[in-house]
Amino acid sequence: MDKKVLILCTGNSCRSIIAEALINSILDGAIADSSGVKASGKVNPKAKELLINKNIWNEKYHSKTIDKVINNSYDLIVTVCDNAKETCPIFPKAVKVVHISFEDPDKKEFAAFLKCYEDIKNTLLPKVKQILDL
Repeated sequence: MDKKVLILCTGNSCRSIIAEALINSILDGAIADSSGVKASGKVNPKAKELLINKNIWNEKYHSKTIDKVINNSYDLIVTVCDNAKETCPIFPKAVKVVHISFEDPDKKEFAAFLKCYEDIKNTLLPKVKQILDL
């Protein structure tokens, strides 16, 4: 059975969507959702373009608020920005929480999105794999 991971960010438009897509496309044995503590309601167009270029975009990816996932069961919650770490709600079901902060590429050039993608791939994925013993 796949282990469930929630990637939590502030706006749920860049970093958390990229992390969700990477986990779902690369990590065998894990399935990810993402959410924002103050969701923007939209996926950043450059983040979407990046994921399309990497062939890991899925139309199910969208910006959602924490209330859409708060009652789901997760094996791990990863906060990917300091604001999400500070405002991460207590989930009804006990769960491991880890914080790995990444620079926000929003409002930057496409190169910043590529860097964020690589940082998440090289830092977050091995950590999730280790924590979940995949």
